[in-house]
This record gives sequence, structure tokens and C-alpha cells, in this order.
Amino acid sequence: MAASPEYRWHEFDSRIAFEQAASRFILENAEVAIVARGAFRIVLAGGNTPRNIYQALCSATADWSAWHIYFGDERCLPADDRERNSAMARSAWLDHVAIPARQIHPIPAELGAEAAAAVYARKVAAVDEFDLVLLGLGEDGHTASLFPGKDWGEAEDALPVLAVHNAPKLPSNRVTLSARRLSKARKTIFLVTGESKMDALKRLRAGERIAASAIRPESGIDVYTDLRLHGDTVFHS
Repeated sequence: MAASPEYRWHEFDSRIAFEQAASRFILENAEVAIVARGAFRIVLAGGNTPRNIYQALCSATADWSAWHIYFGDERCLPADDRERNSAMARSAWLDHVAIPARQIHPIPAELGAEAAAAVYARKVAAVDEFDLVLLGLGEDGHTASLFPGKDWGEAEDALPVLAVHNAPKLPSNRVTLSARRLSKARKTIFLVTGESKMDALKRLRAGERIAASAIRPESGIDVYTDLRLHGDTVFHS
């Protein structure tokens, strides 16, 4: 198992400031990647937290032709279901910018968990390191669809994409990148908002064994939050 990563904590005074800073972080990393490698490969988080961030990106000036979009996890629902992470990202952002359709790679979770995991494993095999991975944090410490009591895919021989059954949140069947695959990233950011996430954030900070702590990129992790943690951690805003 890889060593615990360096965490860089960033606290913001408001949800708006948090969202603006997160948008800048994404765009700045895109520029760096495109200059260095000619492409920007980003893994998107689902849920409600990143929605406004995605909407803000619609009005940004960016070289969209060089962006390649991947997803950290998906719910096993019909392809056009509004509850899918890919549907949220499309409606909030992707349908409104000029990213070539062939460079947007949704997880085909409508095929079922096992089949979709196999297909997506082949898709992500073409990427050595992601340039940026966006992650959320659940109240129970989960991230992507890596839940307590499940296989997080940390081992050296872990599959890059996991089929998830009997998840504690509906829908119970899901597909997720493994912790090991999510950790193969040049930059990683956790996006955490809402008082209900305070306990999980404290557990992450304390180094407790939760699903989110299984993400261990060599480059470290930036944690952006609008929550107030107290203690000796240094925050930036």
C-alpha cells in the first residue's frame, strides 16, 4: 500500500468562494497539461457538490478541443436517466462547450456493473496518468462509489474499474474506478461542502481508515472546503 499522501487544505469563507476557486484550479491545471502534453485528461466527480462548478466552466475561455473527460463512477441506470453522473455533467456543462464528443467518455453503466466495468477498464487503459481527478466525500467517508465494507481496489493487482453491488446508497448497483486507478493522477482535489460532511472531513484529516483515505497519489491531494475545521492545520483562501 502506498504511503499516506500529503494533504493541502484550503478553506473558503463561502460556497461561492469555494466554487470560484475550484473552477480556477481546474482551468489552471488544464492550461498546464495542454502546454506540457497537448491534452487535458480530467476525471469528473458526481453528486451535487460540483454542479455549480461545472456550470461556471461554461463561460470560461479554454481550449476545449484538448479536453478529455472521464468519470470516477456511475450509477447503473439507463443511459438517459437524469440521476446519472454523466447526465448531470452534460446538462450543467458538457453540452454547452465545444469538447469533441469522441473525447467525452461516459461509463456505459446501462450495460450492468460487470460488463460496464470491463468496457471502461479498456477505455482508461489508454491513459497512463490522469491530469486531474475530482472527488467528493460522503458522510460515511466514501468517495466515488468506494463505500465502507467494500473492496476499494487498493492492491497492486487491483482492477482499474470495479463493479459495485449492494451499495448503501441507491441505486445499489454501480461502477467505479478503483482507489489504485484514481490515485494515478498528477493532481487530485477533494471538493467538500455542507455541515453533514464535517465528521467525514475530520476523519480524513485525522488519518482514519475510510474509503477516501485509500486515494493516495504520489503528488498529494488538495482539499477544498467551505467548512470550518479548527486546530493546527493551515488553511488558505
